[in-house]
Amino acid sequence: MLPFVLSLLTLVVWCVLVFARAGFWRVRKPAPSPAPAAWPPVIGVIPARNEADVIARAVTGVLDQQYAGPLHLIVGDDHSNDGTADIARAAAQSIGKADALTVIAARDLPAGWSGKVWAQSEGLAAADLQMPDAQFVFLTDADIWHGPNTISELVARAEHEQRDLTSLMVRLRCESWWERMIVPAFVFFFAKLYPFASVANPRSKVAGAAGGCMLARRSALARIGGFAAIRGELIDDCSLAAKIKAGGSIRLDLADDSISLRPYDDWQSLWNMIARSAYTQLH
Repeated sequence: MLPFVLSLLTLVVWCVLVFARAGFWRVRKPAPSPAPAAWPPVIGVIPARNEADVIARAVTGVLDQQYAGPLHLIVGDDHSNDGTADIARAAAQSIGKADALTVIAARDLPAGWSGKVWAQSEGLAAADLQMPDAQFVFLTDADIWHGPNTISELVARAEHEQRDLTSLMVRLRCESWWERMIVPAFVFFFAKLYPFASVANPRSKVAGAAGGCMLARRSALARIGGFAAIRGELIDDCSLAAKIKAGGSIRLDLADDSISLRPYDDWQSLWNMIARSAYTQLH
């Protein structure tokens, strides 16, 4: 009797995966969207705390975008003590884009806010002053490098499909032994938890995003009350996606040339990454 019960349970599990998870294993990059009639202003926001080893590549990746519209970048320095702010300025200067970068110092963390979300909120407030006509906010992290067409492709997709949030899951580094063992399974698990087809389906309640690469419509952020709507959340990207999808349309895809610069060379660093994300997402 026990083998029969176990076999039946296995069959049920497979049926759920095959028929109830929107074919999560069949993820394909969408075809390029047509260019909009006019490229809207975009402002980028990078929250950064002690990111001296990666911030230069992150800044140059955004400022070197081949974007036909106005583009400015805000780096919200969250009380770094390793020269992150100066390195960010030097990186922009080195490619002749010093005027396209604003570095701001985040104020002290208020009660009830998570650190990253507060730095994002401070960056968004500075963005509204720097470029009040920005129609989109490009949200990324200090350890992500983006290929030169990333923002153009996201804006074209958002305008063509009328999305309030378009996001790409960046390519995580997969070089060390521990990374090769765990990272592919982690990405597969994420896609199973947040099937990309369900995220894009307005009839589904599934909402997900990847914080390393998100393009949010500024009006959508205003509609939900800005980052205050997710101020206490540790998983800021999926929480933001859920808030925005409640009143708009979102989309999540895989990235080709947006790359994580963060190495995970030992089991402990990978464990910490998973512990602060997957466990929280699963409650």
